[in-house]
Amino acid sequence: MTTHHSSSQATSGGAAAPVPPDPAAGRAVHATDRAHVFHSWSAQGQIDPPAIAGAEGSSFWDYEGKRYLDFTSGLVFTNIGYAHPKVVAAIQEQAAKMCTFAPAFAIEARSEAARLIAERTPGDLDKIFFTNGGADAVEHAIRMARVHTGRPKVLSAYRSYHGGTEQAINLTGDPRRWASDTGTAGVVHFHAPHLYRTQFYAQTEEQECERALAHLEQTLVYEGPHTVAAVILETIPGTAGIMMPPPGYLAGVRALCDKYGLVFVLDEVMAGFGRTGTWFAADLYDAVPDLMTFAKGVNSGYVPLGGVAICEKIAATFENRPYPGGLTYSGHPLACGAAVATLQVMAEEGIVEHAAHLGENVIGPALRDMAARHPSIGEVRGTGVFWALDLVRDQETREPLVPYNATGADNAPMADFAAAAKRGGLWPFVNMNRTHVVPPCTITEAELKEGLTVLDEALTAADAHTTAGPGGAGA
Repeated sequence: MTTHHSSSQATSGGAAAPVPPDPAAGRAVHATDRAHVFHSWSAQGQIDPPAIAGAEGSSFWDYEGKRYLDFTSGLVFTNIGYAHPKVVAAIQEQAAKMCTFAPAFAIEARSEAARLIAERTPGDLDKIFFTNGGADAVEHAIRMARVHTGRPKVLSAYRSYHGGTEQAINLTGDPRRWASDTGTAGVVHFHAPHLYRTQFYAQTEEQECERALAHLEQTLVYEGPHTVAAVILETIPGTAGIMMPPPGYLAGVRALCDKYGLVFVLDEVMAGFGRTGTWFAADLYDAVPDLMTFAKGVNSGYVPLGGVAICEKIAATFENRPYPGGLTYSGHPLACGAAVATLQVMAEEGIVEHAAHLGENVIGPALRDMAARHPSIGEVRGTGVFWALDLVRDQETREPLVPYNATGADNAPMADFAAAAKRGGLWPFVNMNRTHVVPPCTITEAELKEGLTVLDEALTAADAHTTAGPGGAGA
């Protein structure tokens, strides 16, 4: 197995950071943040952002000197870990050579990044339109679909997240959409398959797939297929719960899009670039989209970058017709230089293969073993380094550990679990009644096993809120 970039130190909360603690500096950073920084998705007076002094490999540390193993990969974007020396060096080299340049010119870093991405995308997705991140990639993919088809509506799933900009947030299916959804964005939502919490009274994956496809086609028929430009799906939904589509579902959506002349868009912003143990999650399924959005793992967020991979048919629409869109920083040389280095490092170090190995041989077995012992675990699902634990109050009824979109006292069980993980030196990914196991793809087996041990211990805090109570046996 290739040796991967990561910290050589232990990663538990008791391990020392590589620099001396400086609590006074931490207090100053925190005070300035509270005075001037406006944070995303937050009631500003109800948050207390930790002041972070540094990060390396799979870990970060605060100014008190406490170190955390990061099971969130930032926001599931540091696929190659923090501060990979080869990518940092490439950014420095690109900054000295050409830090920025307008998007209307052919620039080496931009051209090479596009080539390397196109080499890895499925099918004929060989043209790359660069954006600054995932949300604007989705915005432009939908614009391309609408112009290409001349139709206004887009269908997306309820259990989804596509970004925070105007069109992307309306496409999103989770509660973050509500405050911005006026019902005028031309978006229609539908239920994608998820057997554990089936909307279709299915008993098997085959039934779930068949009934979900029938539901989607019925929705299309009722909406009028001639009014629908595209169907957009996260290949594997990320923040909404890492729900693996059943065999045949994505191929079935592809067939429906072909039947009704729709553009099939796959959102790979979170699932792409090694996260699933493949270059793209689409590689796991027999379905090639017309447009694919990406960001995050393309350069591990070292410099903001996203984009749309475009099939030949849609690219041809704009061969002699101007595309009505663009960005000042499209294909920013510094971001593209980081992408080139990241993709080279991932290939040279076997990072995608490493992620597949960790999922199959370490994470999956460990989480399934936990599920047998913890009454709070309702379901384990995932692949590569992209896993979720669906936490429940009762394994028989599958009642979620906390209500949908819970806050305050209603969210206490998940807050207790998260606090226990942090005390153990693990920074967990928590969303609604789930915790996701999404560390960097470069995490070592030793680090991963240490983190999983802390996770195992922290789940006892969730067990205390189940009908079985602490020490109750899992399913």
